[in-house]
Amino acid sequence: MSSHKESIIREPLITGRNITYGQITDEVLLPVESNPSKAWWIGFGVASLFAALWVFAISWTFWFGVGEWGLNKTVGWAWDITGFVWWVGIGHAGTLISAVLLIFRQNWRNSINRSAEAMTIFAVICAATYIFGHMGRPWLAYWTLPLPNQYGSLWVNWNSALMMDVFAISTYFSVSLVFWYTGLLPDLAAIRDRATGLKQKMYGIASFGWTGSVKTWQRFETVSLILAGISTPLVLSVHTIVSFDFATSLEPGWHTTIFPPYFVAGAIFSGFAMVQTLLLVARKVLGLENYITMFHIESMNKIIILTGSIVGVAYLTEFFIAWYSGVEYEQYAFINRSTGPYWWAYWSMMTCNVITPQLFWFRKIRLSIMASWILSIIVNIGMWFERFVIIVTSLHRDYVPSSWVMFYPSWVDVSIFIGSIGLFFTMFLIFIRLAPSLAIGEVKLLLKTASEQMKLKQIKEGHLDPEQVQFYKESLQKYDSVELSDYENV
Repeated sequence: MSSHKESIIREPLITGRNITYGQITDEVLLPVESNPSKAWWIGFGVASLFAALWVFAISWTFWFGVGEWGLNKTVGWAWDITGFVWWVGIGHAGTLISAVLLIFRQNWRNSINRSAEAMTIFAVICAATYIFGHMGRPWLAYWTLPLPNQYGSLWVNWNSALMMDVFAISTYFSVSLVFWYTGLLPDLAAIRDRATGLKQKMYGIASFGWTGSVKTWQRFETVSLILAGISTPLVLSVHTIVSFDFATSLEPGWHTTIFPPYFVAGAIFSGFAMVQTLLLVARKVLGLENYITMFHIESMNKIIILTGSIVGVAYLTEFFIAWYSGVEYEQYAFINRSTGPYWWAYWSMMTCNVITPQLFWFRKIRLSIMASWILSIIVNIGMWFERFVIIVTSLHRDYVPSSWVMFYPSWVDVSIFIGSIGLFFTMFLIFIRLAPSLAIGEVKLLLKTASEQMKLKQIKEGHLDPEQVQFYKESLQKYDSVELSDYENV
């Protein structure tokens, strides 16, 4: 049976020459098997300090209560729910990359899915901390579950969107965790087979007796597809249900049917931006330029353009609906957002989420690693401002002018948010030390079909259309990990 060969005009997903299966394993497992680098220790130290700030601030909240936050009688939701929705949105890209792109057979996901899945787990954990903190009595969190009344709680109100959040996010987290850990099994077994002593035993337990037989791989692929099928509806449902927290109310600025698709697009928008932020750093620090290529970076930038444009249209649609409805309260809510006391937050949101992503239409910016990294951070800043604008500006001025009041965050609000970012990066840095940041088996699948060395071999064989070969060579100019002199000699 002849081996499958990909079209020459498709850009390679793995670059480099004379790459072997063993070399892929060695390079991907190097951060796990070697001692931590100086850069890792610096990053871990800074992240740990901020995580310690989070521990202190959340402990302060549990001891003294949510009255330590900047909440008041009018603005009952503020930085806490802003952070919650922001973190849930960031966790969206992992499932999208892992599940949706797997079902649609998009092989460029193979190099980025592992880190994106881990990012999902850690982001949802950070989001959950806000919910437990806002409860006031977190030790009664089990009351949200449908338990018999003799456990001390009445059955929950199933009509509440807040209860829908509990089941949607817990389901999302559970399926994402299983999906992520299932994908880790072959790689944990690879570490087990190369380790000795206690480390070998620990990874042996973690890999659940993975043998690597044909039957094992067949079952692995079947389970992966089943989990992808289960996860795909969650991509749409989770942030849709989160948007119900607002859309099912009668609050001006919240009571709109555009929220579900608008929130889903925004979640994918912020999620891909965070994936870009993490992977561009990991790519350089871990030396993975051959596996996370400019094709991956450009593809993610294109998705950021698409979802950012959808979010921009949603912003304009909100204003149009408020005007077209003829409801003066809705109209004032949106006028107040753009011209009221929080105008600076609104225009920061518009600048970061609508204007700056359009810079990716320029190919030079789209292919610049530094520009991509900076813009990905700007997008996430803008998405935080979006949630802040939706929540605070809709609450601080409502139907009764006598209850109008400004919201000012306390040091506890700021510390919990900054600390949650430190907690997130602490977990991610620990992850890349304990497990490979790339899916080794899935990357190896691309070596014989979508790698640069196989395409170079096709060119050397001389049976290809010269125009297609020239088109392919021109597309390689954007790659920072390709030696074009190899093609000049052919």
